[in-house]
Amino acid sequence: MKIDNDKIDNHRSARWRSLATLLRKQWLRALIIVALGFAVHVPALQGQLVWDDDYLARENPFMKSPLLAVEAFRHYLFLDSYSAHYRPVQNLSLMFDYFFWNTNTFGFHLTNVLLHAAAGVLLYLLLSRIFDSLGQISRKIDNSIFAFFVAAIWVVHPVHSAAIDYISGRADSLAFVFACAAWLLYFKARSATSRIVRALVYCSAAVSALTALCSRESALMWVALFCLHLFAFDKTLTRRAKIFAAIGCALIVAAYAGLRDLPQQRPSKGPSMDWTPPVRAMLLLRALGDYTRLLVFPSNLHMERTIFNGPAFQSEQGREAALTLEYLSILGVTSLAAFVAASFWRGRAQRMRIVGGAWFIIAFLPISNVVDLNATVAEHWLYLPSVGAFIFLLGCAAEFRIKAAQLSALAAALVIALGVRSAYRSSDWVDAETFYTRTAEAGGTSGRVSVNLGQIYIAHGEYAKAEKLFRNVLKFQPDYTIARNNLATALSHLGRDEEAMKVLAEATAGAHESRRDYPRTWIAAVNYAGVLAQEDMAGAIEVLGKARADYPENWELIAGESELYRRTNDFSCGIELVRPFAEKNWWHYASWLALGRLHAENGDVDLAESALRHASQLDVHASEPLNVLALIQIRQNHLDDAFRSQSRAVARQPEQPRQYVLLSNILDKMGRAEEARAALAKVSQLRALAVTSPTHSP
Repeated sequence: MKIDNDKIDNHRSARWRSLATLLRKQWLRALIIVALGFAVHVPALQGQLVWDDDYLARENPFMKSPLLAVEAFRHYLFLDSYSAHYRPVQNLSLMFDYFFWNTNTFGFHLTNVLLHAAAGVLLYLLLSRIFDSLGQISRKIDNSIFAFFVAAIWVVHPVHSAAIDYISGRADSLAFVFACAAWLLYFKARSATSRIVRALVYCSAAVSALTALCSRESALMWVALFCLHLFAFDKTLTRRAKIFAAIGCALIVAAYAGLRDLPQQRPSKGPSMDWTPPVRAMLLLRALGDYTRLLVFPSNLHMERTIFNGPAFQSEQGREAALTLEYLSILGVTSLAAFVAASFWRGRAQRMRIVGGAWFIIAFLPISNVVDLNATVAEHWLYLPSVGAFIFLLGCAAEFRIKAAQLSALAAALVIALGVRSAYRSSDWVDAETFYTRTAEAGGTSGRVSVNLGQIYIAHGEYAKAEKLFRNVLKFQPDYTIARNNLATALSHLGRDEEAMKVLAEATAGAHESRRDYPRTWIAAVNYAGVLAQEDMAGAIEVLGKARADYPENWELIAGESELYRRTNDFSCGIELVRPFAEKNWWHYASWLALGRLHAENGDVDLAESALRHASQLDVHASEPLNVLALIQIRQNHLDDAFRSQSRAVARQPEQPRQYVLLSNILDKMGRAEEARAALAKVSQLRALAVTSPTHSP
């Protein structure tokens, strides 16, 4: 019996050794990281467009056609914003999604999750190399295990939700992927034996680093981290090799600076905070405290976080609320002291803790309020700094002579707990109403959140509820033009047209002043003119003309005014308004479509066809230019040309019934009755399918 037990024990030991050997396989660890990344973000895959997604993933002109790939480098991310975000690679990634997925948001979200999973795998591979340069961290645990656990915890942490579950947040993961790849390529080039191969891989690393910078400005911190490791921790390179590497980094940054100088249209200068150094120091500590809390205990997650609100100090209630923020300052001081103390803690993992602490501090400083940003804190800004925090914490754990099995159990527990929280947080992004409601419930009651939530109430017909929300926003932000504009919409739906007109008139008159603090104040003039045009067309045109003095290159104002001219059959004035804008902005799809329509109604057939063909090239899925072109060709009795134009429109939008209706009409005129009936049958089939099968398209 004893012999049998020994055999069983030996068999079990052999199985555990086989499992342990398998788990040391790099490919399996990478697969686990990918699986974790997907598992926790499944809820967001069905998510719709939220917040900036409406512009970046739907209206964004630079993602609509591969012809605009180069043009994306000549513009900032947002055309009408105070933010000088230069992220052409983000636009290129959106272009890729739009080309293959059209408006199906599932594809956009899938790309985000794939990028994050790739970032996790590359992080694991990179940390394995970095930790090896630090020497053996623990006597009992292989360095690669630490790298794997850092990557696994990082990939499931819920604080990164806004960078993954939010389509517009992908700039963080894009920069992360390309920066990690650049660093790994640099390591690969160093080990290459062939000079040609080494040169090619070095060039690939430089291109990847430049791509990271063109994905998000925070990639500059990757350059700083690379140089820190190069000069402080890498003992295998000569001083000469390190200097050449640093020169290479400088050239990459210089190339990036040159690319950033390409855009000719500069964003409007936003309001300056003008905070004094003591205030900035206080906000730095509060930000550090808030980020520490979010990393250790990720509750109360939401967009529109803030650790400072100037107007709050104007009331007793506001002052009391502000005082509660001071615990963040205390937590920030405590965190800073812990970083310093643990870095001086001697032991085998000291260098790991120093790397982690330095990584966090370097990546944290740009988001610490030492410079003005569009917020005081934001969860997705932790995408890069959090890596340093997790390295630091595991470096502390390694000092307690913890065994591999114990560390594995601890890491597994953390991954499960954080993964569950991350999956729930991911569900916040399923649709706009869920997002704004949960954000407000979690404390993100900013003016922007309230206005967007109010717009949803209007869409649902809850006008009184929307009015109350907008008035509450205006109580604290009386010059917020967009809130005024939406209040007028709610009042109009409530049958209070006179009051709505008054609100719009006041918003339009005050837009010149409020534009110093708020973007897009032109929206009030567009809506005011739209209402005014029902009784006073000349007055409406005058309103838009005055607004264009403040926003001379604003397409919405130009489009609104040209439409009023079109409604009065003054096509020449409309053309003279639209044509200069279209010719100056060859990439602008909407302006070329509008110009084509105006020329068509003015009887300029050749000019109309030229403009419409140009518009059709600027959006690979747009059918409108081809529809209008087909109608023009029908009027000219050019039925073969009309058939070809409409067939292209059908190919672009094969799931839209209206495309087959026009195609059927053309076929009928051509005497192809059987094909015309088949096209109409397709209409009935698609309409029946639309009733039974909800679409993912917005």
